[in-house]
Amino acid sequence: MNSDTMKAGMFCNQTTEPLPKSQEPDRMQLEGLVAATFTPFTAEGKLDQEPIGTMVDTLIASGMAGLYVNGSTGEGVSLTGRERRQMAEAFVEAVAGRIPVIVQVGHNSVQESRELAEHAQEIGANAISATPPTYFKPASIELLLDSLREIMQGAQGLPFYYYHIPRITGVDFDLHALLSQAAKDLPELNGVKYTAQSIHEFQACRAHFADKFDLLYGCDEMLLSGLGAGANGAVGSTYNFAPGLYRRMIEAFRQGENEAARELQLLSVEMVQAFVRYPALPAQKAIMEMVGMPIGPPRLPWRDLTTQEKQTLEGDLKKLGFFEWRE
Repeated sequence: MNSDTMKAGMFCNQTTEPLPKSQEPDRMQLEGLVAATFTPFTAEGKLDQEPIGTMVDTLIASGMAGLYVNGSTGEGVSLTGRERRQMAEAFVEAVAGRIPVIVQVGHNSVQESRELAEHAQEIGANAISATPPTYFKPASIELLLDSLREIMQGAQGLPFYYYHIPRITGVDFDLHALLSQAAKDLPELNGVKYTAQSIHEFQACRAHFADKFDLLYGCDEMLLSGLGAGANGAVGSTYNFAPGLYRRMIEAFRQGENEAARELQLLSVEMVQAFVRYPALPAQKAIMEMVGMPIGPPRLPWRDLTTQEKQTLEGDLKKLGFFEWRE
């Protein structure tokens, strides 16, 4: 599927077209915007499931193609195993089959990742994803693939996306080499959530492996570059509170309206620049409250923004016209 066929907010369910190798499974192909969801907390730092139904309904109404749960945006690594299971269950239940739910199951314990994957399948998640172990890092591509294979054993048949975010994990194997090896040794791999800024690497992987793996782009402030490199689907945190901006950008790109697409991407860049002056995740949670979806503070080791910081951030966003063009 090339970029000319991309439609904002649309989702293609699991494909039925045969892939070149008969042993390779049908692929899930995501098309459009996938929101990386936040985890709501009470003021005391406890899970708060109350806002999830409203969050999910709002995201679906805004045209999301899917939800990515318990990832970086969802503070998945700061949740206990029990809490991760509770969040996965809550989102799957709230979505009720309307759009796909991908549950991120990465953990320093590969065995725990496998058990989280098994749970995700049991509750009806549509796909799983995982970061690699990050304390004892895989020393080779072979060991990374062995780790992913072990995780996938917990949810056999469920589409699996490797979460490539080297700036956070420190695991930074050349993705082209990784996918070359995976095509031979782990053809069951469904795809990659690519959260890195090396557009040339993403483009090369799209050019050579688009028929084998679903490659999702994961840098919101560079989405237009991802589209130009061939992305059909994208996962991001700012899609929660500025969905209209990105829908219009994708449509402009599809229509060949390059200047309009660049102008819209610049708004995204300026929005991100406004909140990364603060701790980025707490600032985004503050923005969620500003747009009428309060989800509480972040969990330690993050700190919440001060009242003054929230007021300044809101003022900066108003200057950008954010509250007019975000929907």
